[in-house]
Amino acid sequence: MEAGMLAKDCKRKVILTGDRPTGKLHLGHFVGSLQRRVQLQNSGQFDEINILVADDQALTDNWDNPKKVRDNIIEVTLDYLSAGIDPDKSFICIQSGIPALHALTFYYMNLVTTQRLSRNPTVKSEMLMRGFNGSESEDDNVAGLPAGFFTYPVSQTADITAFKATTVPAGEDQMPMIEQAREIAHRFNTIYKCDVLVEPDILIPENAAQRRLPGIDGKAKMSKSLGNGIFLSDDAATVKKKVMSMYTDPTHINVADPGHVEGNMVFTYLDAFLRDDSQFADYLPDYKNLEEMKEHYQRGGLGDMKCKKFLLKVMEDMLQPIRENRAKWETNINDVYDILKAGTDHAVQVTNQTLHECREAMQINYFDDKDAMVKSWESWLNESHTKN
Repeated sequence: MEAGMLAKDCKRKVILTGDRPTGKLHLGHFVGSLQRRVQLQNSGQFDEINILVADDQALTDNWDNPKKVRDNIIEVTLDYLSAGIDPDKSFICIQSGIPALHALTFYYMNLVTTQRLSRNPTVKSEMLMRGFNGSESEDDNVAGLPAGFFTYPVSQTADITAFKATTVPAGEDQMPMIEQAREIAHRFNTIYKCDVLVEPDILIPENAAQRRLPGIDGKAKMSKSLGNGIFLSDDAATVKKKVMSMYTDPTHINVADPGHVEGNMVFTYLDAFLRDDSQFADYLPDYKNLEEMKEHYQRGGLGDMKCKKFLLKVMEDMLQPIRENRAKWETNINDVYDILKAGTDHAVQVTNQTLHECREAMQINYFDDKDAMVKSWESWLNESHTKN
């Protein structure tokens, strides 16, 4: 792309991010992107921030249970607001209420092959997690897979490019999705000789422990469907129960035994959630910092229960304000509805403009200029007669 085109795209810094409303948001969502969204929202560095409740994408594997999706739209929005998303600074919108996204998805499907989609690592892992592929054969790995689920990277590209997003805050597992979005946007601009679409950049957490937070069982990514998560809306008693059951080091049987911090969820979560060393002074003055605590655990003499109690204090510092915010919003659900309606109305205007520009670039804006359409037909007719 030429320098002039880049300059045009970079005049506005726009964020697009979001979640599928299939359940309450958990700590993986919080450290993977939600916490960063709040920071970026309050930074003043972006011209527009859009947060998409991706209900269309949620239906790709919940087609037989749309009520689940419907019920969780308010639930996810409450999680956003309680975590610090400010409706005066960010727009929250519902995917299915934005018609331009559907049209762009259809156009983009012609710009990517099924072979390319099947190589997407994120799609592959999601297919495995949901048990869609019933065969180990590469040729059969889409057997029984809904077409909507298979093509959701295309739908996600439509979401991102419709808002002309320059930045997508997301977890590390979403990197292949953003790369695919860049490919499709670049292909559109190249084929139709335009600079309509922006190629987005992903913004992943700087803290490595936050990029792909494991579940409390230590066996997989934290997931709503696997039941191994701590949710932003969990009460204090539930969080305590989950932390106390957290996977640690199976070889650390006695307090005196040397322990391992790698793969130990208590230390993984401390890496992800410890705010600063002052929390040691407040809750565990035996140590100055996390490194001292890790060294003690590794040489033996530090019990798992003491570590878990400290982690619980750290997590409650973070979760209690979120719970308090949520309690306030839960008494004003009509306001939550109005926030969603206003955000979706705004999104319709923004994305309709992008759709108009795309159709213009593709020269399929038939009813924008009657004379141009007639002249195009006349030109085609003359060329046909000349050839004959």
